[in-house]
Amino acid sequence: MGFVRIFASLAVGLAIWVVSCATGLAAKDKDAVATASGLPVPRYVSLKSDHVNVRAGPTKDQDVTWIYTRSGLPVEITAEFENWRRVRDSEGAEGWVYHSLLSGRRTAVITMKKKDDLAPIYDRADATSAVAAKLQAGVVATVRRCNDGWCRITGNGFDGWIEQQRLWGVYADEKVN
Repeated sequence: MGFVRIFASLAVGLAIWVVSCATGLAAKDKDAVATASGLPVPRYVSLKSDHVNVRAGPTKDQDVTWIYTRSGLPVEITAEFENWRRVRDSEGAEGWVYHSLLSGRRTAVITMKKKDDLAPIYDRADATSAVAAKLQAGVVATVRRCNDGWCRITGNGFDGWIEQQRLWGVYADEKVN
């Protein structure tokens, strides 16, 4: 009987300790900065260079799993570890990139339901305004600003407004200034 009481007492003590630790961590998490950079995660950024190694983990000792070869490509930061950022691209591929290879410059990729469809770029943030251009899915554009479901984008040979839902690199209803 004594052994059962001691065991039960240890079990209760362990449970109290686990709960108090979890509560203490939760309290610390509320006050702590959630990321190494102090910026929100997730967030969109772009590649600063036309040669960016993507690694399997957040150290230079990790294998390079692939290399991005396009400066300005938008990526989403999904996690941070010290000076490393886990990024995801528009195709869903994820890996770790050193922070200095990323830029806060906002860019986006044109997306369409059907790959062969063209996205209209309007003169104004209004679907009844004149069409300034039509872009293929996969075109990368610089995001100038977004508001009320529309984004002004620019790129090689185009400048105009597109429905925000047609872009990967800007969150739904996100305001960009």
